[in-house]
Amino acid sequence: MAINLDAALGIHPHTLDFRVERSKVLAGNLANAETPGYKARDLDFKNVMLQINAGMSPDRNFQASYRVPYQTSADQNTVELGKEQARYSQNAMDYQTSLTFLNMKISGLRTAIEGQ
Repeated sequence: MAINLDAALGIHPHTLDFRVERSKVLAGNLANAETPGYKARDLDFKNVMLQINAGMSPDRNFQASYRVPYQTSADQNTVELGKEQARYSQNAMDYQTSLTFLNMKISGLRTAIEGQ
């Protein structure tokens, strides 16, 4: 009997892909926090989940959208350093959570294959 890994692993590989791409976008925002006129960008996890819930495999070409700042800057830079650092940290924790779930799935599959 063949194992369908996509069905067995669920959404976790897709969420890891998303978290990696989001960390790149957020790191770019942090790197440009002092660049005049830089517009902060972000990825929306809700769009990925809507695609998964619709039974589609999420598009790996994640579209970053510009973020509207809470407080405007004199040089038109929309990166808010404290909030950006918090988003980056939260994304890192979400990545670790997804990785843990994926490891648990793989461990369960290994146990089932070994017949233990």
